[in-house]
Amino acid sequence: MKQYRVAVVGATGMVGRTFLRVLEEYKLPVSEYVLMASARSAGKTLEFMGKEYVIEELNEKSFDSGFDIALFSAGGSISEKFAPIAASKGCVVIDNSSQWRMHDDVPLVVPEVNPEDIKWNHGIIANPNCSTIQAMVALKPLDEKYTIKRVVYSTYQAVSGAGVKGWDDLENGAKAFSNHTDYEPQKFPHPIFSNCLPHIDVFMENGYTKEEMKMVDETRKILGHPDLPVTATTVRVPVFNSHSESINLEFEKDFDLKELVEVLRNAPGIVVEDDVAHDVYPMACNATGQNEVFVGRIRRDESIERGVNLWVVADNIRKGAATNTVQIAKKLIEYWEESGK
Repeated sequence: MKQYRVAVVGATGMVGRTFLRVLEEYKLPVSEYVLMASARSAGKTLEFMGKEYVIEELNEKSFDSGFDIALFSAGGSISEKFAPIAASKGCVVIDNSSQWRMHDDVPLVVPEVNPEDIKWNHGIIANPNCSTIQAMVALKPLDEKYTIKRVVYSTYQAVSGAGVKGWDDLENGAKAFSNHTDYEPQKFPHPIFSNCLPHIDVFMENGYTKEEMKMVDETRKILGHPDLPVTATTVRVPVFNSHSESINLEFEKDFDLKELVEVLRNAPGIVVEDDVAHDVYPMACNATGQNEVFVGRIRRDESIERGVNLWVVADNIRKGAATNTVQIAKKLIEYWEESGK
């Protein structure tokens, strides 16, 4: 098997560091990794694959030496500038920002859902939004079996999705509460400790937040249903890591609930935890550090004829970002090997 050269862009960030941990787990056929970040981080070292790597500064010439794959997690503006440069050098970029997700010529991929879309990439593959990824893993097998008619999302999203400053806001709020002092949030417009904020990303003209519209638009693109009725309310909650989602689905076809549970149980990437008699259901504290999507509280929506409610939980930094990106890279390499690239 061929050995590939891989660049990790944004290696020093929260997601970038998780890239490295997941790459160690997946052991892709890679001859060389090069870790890149901004000038501020250049020269620092990171422990990876049992040795120390020196961080290189990302610049216009970074990809001149020839890379097969680049994993990007450095923000939209960096991706907008450098992903096309990398792609022009024959490198396939798997981008974790929102920059390329809704471009018609860029595949938006969840490997358990639409791996075939990897094949038509033009040098850039987009990683979906974290909250969309875990939902898609659960929705795809149900859509194939029963045909989804409508989706209603309510999300409960951890502060790690807002980066280090979001994490610090919750941690500092807890400390301030314990010490009976005040603190000034650095990331959120209001305190997140002991609070829920129905406000993720900026508000748009239609009254929805950008995060909510990402879920609407990305669901339609990934499932291949451009007119699917989808609505979302996304909420930041005082949980450090792992997103939870209440998902209400209406189907075109009738379903047997036990059969539906088995469809989920047999689907790739899903762990069903649904034994309410023994208080078993997915929880953020258990999903953290895991690569799977956990589904439970599976029950009929008795207000409509063909409806079901799901509770879906996943580690937003792993499956919602780093793991999904590495899984795309794995599928891309498999496709190259099969096609004789």
